[in-house]
Amino acid sequence: MNRDTAEKQINKLHNLLNQYNYEYHVLDNPSVPDSEYDKLMQELVQLESEYPELITPSSPTQRVGGQALSDFEKVRHQTQMLSLANAFSESDLRDFDRRVRQAIDDSYSYVCELKIDGLAVSLRYEEGLFVQGSTRGDGTIGEDITSNLRTIRSLPLKLKEPYSIEVRGEAFMPKKSFIKLNKEKEAKGEMLFANPRNAAAGSLRQLDPKIAASRNLDIFLYGIGDFGTMGVSTHSSGLDLLERVGLKVNKERKRCNSIEEVLQYIERWTKDRPNLDYEIDGIVIKVDSLDQQIDLGTTAKSPRWAIAYKFPAEEVVTKLTDIELSVGRTGVITPTAILEPVRVAGTTVQRASLHNEDLIREKDIMLGDWVIVKKAGDIIPEVVHVLEERRNGEEIPFHMPTHCPECSSELVRLDGEVALRCLNPKCPAQRREGLIHFASRNAMNIEGLGEKVISQLFALELVKDPADIYSLTEDQLLSMERMGEKSAANLLKAIEVSKSNSLEKLLFGLGIRHVGAKAAATLAEHFETMDKLAVAKTEDLLLIDEVGEKMADAISTYFENEEVEQLLVKLKNAGVNMEYLGPKRSETVNIDSIFNGKTVVLTGKLEKMSRNDAKAKIESMGGKVTGSVSKKTDLVIAGEEAGSKLTKAEELGIEVWDEEKLLEELEK
Repeated sequence: MNRDTAEKQINKLHNLLNQYNYEYHVLDNPSVPDSEYDKLMQELVQLESEYPELITPSSPTQRVGGQALSDFEKVRHQTQMLSLANAFSESDLRDFDRRVRQAIDDSYSYVCELKIDGLAVSLRYEEGLFVQGSTRGDGTIGEDITSNLRTIRSLPLKLKEPYSIEVRGEAFMPKKSFIKLNKEKEAKGEMLFANPRNAAAGSLRQLDPKIAASRNLDIFLYGIGDFGTMGVSTHSSGLDLLERVGLKVNKERKRCNSIEEVLQYIERWTKDRPNLDYEIDGIVIKVDSLDQQIDLGTTAKSPRWAIAYKFPAEEVVTKLTDIELSVGRTGVITPTAILEPVRVAGTTVQRASLHNEDLIREKDIMLGDWVIVKKAGDIIPEVVHVLEERRNGEEIPFHMPTHCPECSSELVRLDGEVALRCLNPKCPAQRREGLIHFASRNAMNIEGLGEKVISQLFALELVKDPADIYSLTEDQLLSMERMGEKSAANLLKAIEVSKSNSLEKLLFGLGIRHVGAKAAATLAEHFETMDKLAVAKTEDLLLIDEVGEKMADAISTYFENEEVEQLLVKLKNAGVNMEYLGPKRSETVNIDSIFNGKTVVLTGKLEKMSRNDAKAKIESMGGKVTGSVSKKTDLVIAGEEAGSKLTKAEELGIEVWDEEKLLEELEK
């Protein structure tokens, strides 16, 4: 392929990948399977490696790249980013409407939009290409965070039309990403983010864009610095224009013809707010007509044609009766506040995480204190602060222990961490938590072996390490509370099935520090067998792109442990697979596979394999497995007790297979 042909193909790939990315991340309606997107991306990477002079800033390969910054440069906004005045009640909103009505002699309408709880940003496009992104700052000057914003998949690097514009929006962290991030930080003994907004802001102000890329941020765009230059006459038509050129705009916006309709909109989202996948902290109300916005004008800080209604934060008062300590799988000691039961954001709360000793000291929390509690991000119960004025002298200061509450080993605080840890590998709490992790869905996926069952087995000393799970007998299981013959038989069957898991499942289940599910898969594919990984030297591990010094040291230290060596022998003798069974990344999907390019839905219970195994095998053969049936579904695999998905497939005339047919095709 010569240079001219390569350039044409690269431009074609840019257009295809941008379109597929837009369908997936903005429209949530992909038209091609992930395997097709990955194939095209690899083709583009190959062409750009052969012709590096053809790499452009808007290439889909350039979302995460470059060196970490030493500092953020300052950026002057072309149009000032004003803040909004706030309303906290219906009375405040009616006063705002009265002021608008008095200033405008004609009819008017409003546009209501959800107020996303994130970080306000400004994006600059030149001839359709994303060239710069910045924080709001003081409204006139912000910080250049272009590299971090490029990592947001829903933000187009190239618009569908060649506009030169400055666009305003809100970058945010979805609820799922927030929960996942805080779980990771807690496992590492690091300070947790208080809410998704802080997490989003902290992610976008990372000097290394690779960290921002790992945080799974998203964005909604809500305006242009100067709509008047775009040939539109209303704010609502301006939002439609942003959508048309490929920018992500919140679809829950509504045009309202009166303040009564605005109040109805607010009432609806006050109730439905918990059902959203992201956090909102209010509603933004704007006069729709751009001419009327100009007539109303602005104050020094905010426009007179817009206002932000802020939801009242639901905070309640209750008594903190105790602080309970728990020991996690990695030895982190986590204090939890025990509260007198109280209703917060629709649920009864009796416990709230206090995270670590520093937070308890910072908030001066004592046993017996009256405290204000809220749900951080409407998700996690949190102690906001103590009501010191209610103290009567009977409160008891709390001190973190010097020794583990489970095994009495001395606790330590490692360099750079805020958490106390128990470093005793024989600590019963760590072993119990390790067993729970080993059997969990993303690890060995032993159905029926949940936290309560494992806690019983551990208390009865029937299971002390993961290998003991594979020597359990029916009589032992039947001796447990609430364990009948059918449950025992099903559990033994699930334990037997787990023996055939691919190596990465076992690796993740062992709970090696710093080795998550993704790293486990990378290691398993690279070394192929447990024996090869166990003898790998630190320098060999560091040759793998996704392995850093901390992980390499943790892996080496783990396999040097004599107890680990004995555990692996026990697992091997029990018949647990120690080899990687998945496809190599270098292998090309068989284009003749019946699943290649097909969208498949699994429903009902499969008898001879787990749903996760079926999903992995179908995807390894080029198929895409989704969770819902639609017109885009090509095939439904129906196991026992298949319900509404099977019914819908039959209504739409989609091909349906049973498990036997699936196994037959997989064997081919």
